[in-house]
Amino acid sequence: MTAISVPRPAWMTEDLVLLEEQARRFIADEFVPHLEKWHEKGMYDRDVWTRSGAAGLLCASMPEEYGGSGGTFGHEAVINREFSLAGFDTFGAPLHSGIVAPYILHYGTEEQKKRWLPKLATGELVGAIAMTEPGTGSDLQAVKTGARKSGNQYVINGSKTFITNGQTANLVIVVSKTDPAQGAKGTSLIVVETDEAEGFERGRNLQKIGLEAADTSELFFNDVKVPTANLIGNDEGRGFYQLMEQLPQERLIIAVHSIAMIERALAVTIDYVKERKTFGRPIIDNQAVKFKLAECKTEATVARIFVNHCIERHLQRKLDAATASMAKYWITDLQGKIVDECLQLHGGYGYMDEYPIARMYKDARVARIFGGANEIMKILIARTL
Repeated sequence: MTAISVPRPAWMTEDLVLLEEQARRFIADEFVPHLEKWHEKGMYDRDVWTRSGAAGLLCASMPEEYGGSGGTFGHEAVINREFSLAGFDTFGAPLHSGIVAPYILHYGTEEQKKRWLPKLATGELVGAIAMTEPGTGSDLQAVKTGARKSGNQYVINGSKTFITNGQTANLVIVVSKTDPAQGAKGTSLIVVETDEAEGFERGRNLQKIGLEAADTSELFFNDVKVPTANLIGNDEGRGFYQLMEQLPQERLIIAVHSIAMIERALAVTIDYVKERKTFGRPIIDNQAVKFKLAECKTEATVARIFVNHCIERHLQRKLDAATASMAKYWITDLQGKIVDECLQLHGGYGYMDEYPIARMYKDARVARIFGGANEIMKILIARTL
């Protein structure tokens, strides 16, 4: 489903075209019929993860030796786009595959990679990263959750909030202070395997104004003991730098999701204005409607080309933090604008929850906040002036 057409980008190889077709068919057949049930339930069934893993939709960029598909970020981008085009916006797989797993791949020990990555690829393990705390927001340097070393264990105390996959995850990367006196240099990433962690508690599945089926939770760590072998990498104090190195990919993932929602919003709106009649003729016959959709399509096409450019740069290991920040802030801003325009063209029906555009309107709003608020993105960009 798309309302715009751009030339196939150079990064979109033949195997990715095949993956796109396979993912689209699988999601349509296996998941789309159940979306309404999961929306009402406020969470996906647990077997969605294992079914996604069996279909090769998890950890596609992980090497085959660690259970992945041996692909690249291009594979992740194709899969994430198909999730979004199908209205599967609330599934936490993009974070699981494109954010959690890469921390282990890039910084973990060989033993950690062999232990955790294959189970993330199958969906046996569901991943989350616990960054945000009450009162810290985007300020990762202000994290207060502590990890005190005691013999061959860390003892973790603290709380996290707004954690994607929080109710389901059984592998949580916890952003912790191993040396509070060192500020950012005292931050480490430590894995908590929740199935066997005494003192670990899940709070409520947070009630949101959108993304109702997304699993977003509070997490509490009360003297949670984990082996020192669960430190990501070999050295303490590397966590903040690991986070900074991987955040451009997180922001690009958000941009990929946002442009896909823009395309879906345009597609359903164009269909609607062609079918819906007012004063005896289709709404699209109104010149004002045509002009508005022409503007939206133009902006969406520019955004799609920019995202393709960023993906290509990232595959070449040339995507810098400022450009990723541009993609994240500008495309999520545009997402809010275009989805709002599309809802307006639906008239009163656009405000009805059973219409896809109404759900997109609610779901789009948080994109300007998570992954670093757009104001933070502008600060990062401004540093390059």
